[in-house]
Amino acid sequence: MAAGIRTRHGRPCRSRDGGRCNCSPSYEAWVYSKRDDEKIRKTFRSLAEAKSWRADAESAVRARALRSPTGTTLAQAAEAWLDGIKAGTIRTRSGDFYKPSAIRGYERALRLRILPSLGTARLSDVRRVDVQDLADRLYANGLDPSTIKNTLDPLRSLYRRAVNRDEVAINPTVGLELLAARGNRERITSPEEARALIEALHEEDRALWATAFYAGLRRGELRALKWSDVDLKARTIQVERCLDDGQRAAPGEAIEPKSNAGRRRVPIFQKLHSELAAHKLRTGRQGDDLVFGRTRSDPFIPSTIRRRALAAWERAGLAPIGLHEARHTAASTMIAAGADIKSLSTAMGHASVTITVDRYGHLIPGGEGELAAEVDAYLDRALRPACARNAPVNTPPQRFRAFSSGLDSALASQKLL
Repeated sequence: MAAGIRTRHGRPCRSRDGGRCNCSPSYEAWVYSKRDDEKIRKTFRSLAEAKSWRADAESAVRARALRSPTGTTLAQAAEAWLDGIKAGTIRTRSGDFYKPSAIRGYERALRLRILPSLGTARLSDVRRVDVQDLADRLYANGLDPSTIKNTLDPLRSLYRRAVNRDEVAINPTVGLELLAARGNRERITSPEEARALIEALHEEDRALWATAFYAGLRRGELRALKWSDVDLKARTIQVERCLDDGQRAAPGEAIEPKSNAGRRRVPIFQKLHSELAAHKLRTGRQGDDLVFGRTRSDPFIPSTIRRRALAAWERAGLAPIGLHEARHTAASTMIAAGADIKSLSTAMGHASVTITVDRYGHLIPGGEGELAAEVDAYLDRALRPACARNAPVNTPPQRFRAFSSGLDSALASQKLL
């Protein structure tokens, strides 16, 4: 028998008593891992398979790509990983703390989709094909590619850390074949269409959708908004907290927004002001009461709000829209009114201006023709004779207009209110 391989006979086999083998033996191959100070074993049906694995395993051990299996299950590793990111001992690759919304999303993905399928497997036993099979099942169940990508994000982070700490040798989330995420929340309405959509709703829902269309609050921020956050006199909304779908905050409990930039003051435009004032008068709520809750303390259920809106818009013959798309409409309206990119980023609660540019840059006025005119004018000035450089020159309009007169007046001047 080859070195590192032994034959395993069945219990009734005559070879155990010195006779001729009358069973179908299996073959156990092993390699020694100096790093783990123990043998790594695997059993095969044929001798050829055992020899092939052992040759590959020896190379993998030398390349530090194979380790002795750990007894830790994926569920146990996930629990320890989540505890670490909540405590701040585990951070992002850039060294930042994980955002509260990211932690909540990771917990939900692990609890609902990953651990029920893979949680009992040992951390080192999960293979790429196991993760690929999970992704394929989620596709078959009708989940959107972007949702599946988000579902696998905590698994990627968990295994990336495990590999870096030499807890496992192989990251099973590398090299997966996933469908490309196609954005399906890109619809942006015109001011006229937004007004029609709001007016078609039942009066109890108008202020909620108006706040999405004109203030750009996220769905979770709308669920957690209290009247103490709304100053109708100063015409501002102070965003302080967020609630995930289905989540209910205990009395007095502050739930972190999506990021530090999520805490922000958003202006209330005239169109929104009238809707909020009417809503407050109609509900009689104030102080720490929820602005859009089912009750003073119970947040609205997104699916219920969506169902009522769809029914109203179908009766009115209007194309439906989602709360997140309404948020995009708010950004589009601010850009059309003249908002500079920094003001827009602050109002939308983005963690950086880069996010704003990546998300809404295509809506900002200006294109190749204007850019070419600006560069031509610059080169014309730079290449003039020195005596002529101070002469006046006609310059094209700036790519980004200053937002100096305030969003409300800008909107009014554009006849958007």
